[in-house]
Amino acid sequence: MDGVGPSDDDHSDQTIEEDNDEYSMSETESSMTSSPDEMTTSSDSDDSIGGINRELFTMNVGGLAGQRMQFGRQLGFVPPDVNSKINSSASQSNRDAGSPPVTPRSPPHSPGTNHSDCGSNSVGSNLRRASDLFMAVSVSAEVNKMKITELAVAAMEELTKMALIKGEPLWRLQEDGKSEILNDVEYIREFRHVDATLMEIMKMVEVRHSQSLPSLDSNSHEYELESEYKPLPHELGPEPLHTEASRETGYVRVNPLSILELLMDFKHWSSLFSNIVSKTIMLGVLSSSEVEGNFDGTLQVMTAEFHVPSPLVPVRESYFARYCKQLCPGTWGVVDVSLENLFPYPSVKFRRRPSGCLIQAMPNGWSKVIWVEHVEVDNRWVHSIFQPIVISGFAYSAKRWINTIVQQCVRYATLMARTTLINAGVIISQDGRTSLLKLSERMVRTFCVEISASTENKWMKFPIRGADDKRIMTKYSTTDDIGKPPGPSVAFASSVWLPAASPRLVFNFLRHENFRNKWDILSYGHAIRENAYVVNGEDPRNRISIMEVLGSPVMYLQESYSDSTGSYVIYAPMDSYALSLVLNGGNPDKVAILPSGFAILPDRPTWGSGKESSGSLLTVGFHIVDGASSEDSIPPESLDTMHHILMETAISIRTAVTPKY
Repeated sequence: MDGVGPSDDDHSDQTIEEDNDEYSMSETESSMTSSPDEMTTSSDSDDSIGGINRELFTMNVGGLAGQRMQFGRQLGFVPPDVNSKINSSASQSNRDAGSPPVTPRSPPHSPGTNHSDCGSNSVGSNLRRASDLFMAVSVSAEVNKMKITELAVAAMEELTKMALIKGEPLWRLQEDGKSEILNDVEYIREFRHVDATLMEIMKMVEVRHSQSLPSLDSNSHEYELESEYKPLPHELGPEPLHTEASRETGYVRVNPLSILELLMDFKHWSSLFSNIVSKTIMLGVLSSSEVEGNFDGTLQVMTAEFHVPSPLVPVRESYFARYCKQLCPGTWGVVDVSLENLFPYPSVKFRRRPSGCLIQAMPNGWSKVIWVEHVEVDNRWVHSIFQPIVISGFAYSAKRWINTIVQQCVRYATLMARTTLINAGVIISQDGRTSLLKLSERMVRTFCVEISASTENKWMKFPIRGADDKRIMTKYSTTDDIGKPPGPSVAFASSVWLPAASPRLVFNFLRHENFRNKWDILSYGHAIRENAYVVNGEDPRNRISIMEVLGSPVMYLQESYSDSTGSYVIYAPMDSYALSLVLNGGNPDKVAILPSGFAILPDRPTWGSGKESSGSLLTVGFHIVDGASSEDSIPPESLDTMHHILMETAISIRTAVTPKY
């Protein structure tokens, strides 16, 4: 990324596309691409945070014709004094240790609305499936353990070959010079036994540029493919599963054992890849090393949901085994492989062929990571605007996994760096800097999971004519849910296509303070000032910022991040009191925030051309507290207001970033 936002010194006649001003850095940040340096950790304070002002979250909604609609105390982001109440409740709960915990109720439905059909399955179905798989693994445990082990060992062998085979003909290097796409015909020739007739058929398919091979009848001995991983035709339904496979190589500034620890701890793994993984369940560990920190030979069975940042794209639900093996000194492999062939299920929409990574130790504590992503999936329920990047395999490509690892390692380096943050000439403590970064990390992670079509997100269509591409849901939190305001809240989102605005242009517009008052309903008519920031990596646009709406009590914590597969601008309004306590080293886990923001994807795969997409897919998501709504219903006037917010925001952005001829 070679462009940055408009000049901070000029708030008029600003352009977005060619914004090449240089920011004056108040600190020196660690960069993943710089030479490796030693890093030290800092302590984290446990002070509590409190104080949210109701006036902060009063909103003025701009009308489509420029009129403003005031709805005062009806809608807000966090209720007043919520953090003090959380701390007070926590203290009371410590005094009443004998009291049973409050269990959150299931997210409610709005009257007259139906669930969106974009999810892959209902939560009940998912739980039953996980239970069925757990029983299948448990019953005849030794026999099933042996089968899973054999499958995992074979998967590791295949992953290793696919990761190490150089280039053509198995892998086709794309024009960007980095990404590689699998040649299906060569894959079958290399990893399966096929006869001459079938090979001729596959060559014909390849000539026609088909991305997936036709389903073959497994009952036909003449054309049977001898592989544990072939699709089961009776499970595929009316159409065969579509094949996606890609390979990407990246270099990260951590040692291999640190990466292994993140991948083999499923909680750390889901947190690390929160922009891809929305839900995980560990079903069991079939084998593990007796030495702590040594994952050689560890075999796990788990479930996960994989997503792109939009409620309009169904999640990919997978049940798989994860196997870790040290292949040679300094090189490890981690492979995932679906268990559907061992434990068949009638409605399979996604399965993971041997996928994962090889991790090789490099000099100076760096690691080389080769990621292979190889899946079969039913993409028929993907929303039309997302089909080009999903069906091409770009949306869930190996490039996306590598980019995420790289960015998270950059974030870790930034967190560990012993630098100071300067706010208007005042040096902020290292503890305050650490608290700020941790709070921002939680904000980003929460937004990514909540904006997805995860089965835990009860997205419903707006019961309003012409709102088919908009979704809404209610959530309910208790005082036990640390970091969330207790009681009901409402999330609403939409995805729109911006055919004439590149992802870079949209990202620069949304992340920069000079343009915020053009789309943010809390900032209309106000100037915005960035009071302080922390840069993640070398690109100054990838940063965590503290923004102030001048002439208003509104303060924002915002994180912006961009790479070749997607961009995010995520923020949460805060009052100055809570923010000051965080900057003084207070415990960020006790701050109640509701993240809102944007996810920006290219509208077509960009690995083939090596050029940036000329269009964008923009997902807009808000999460607020609505004083008129409850956990059981959302009144019509609130539905109208939220629908209006989505429309007004999308129109404002489209108007600002669309070239005027």
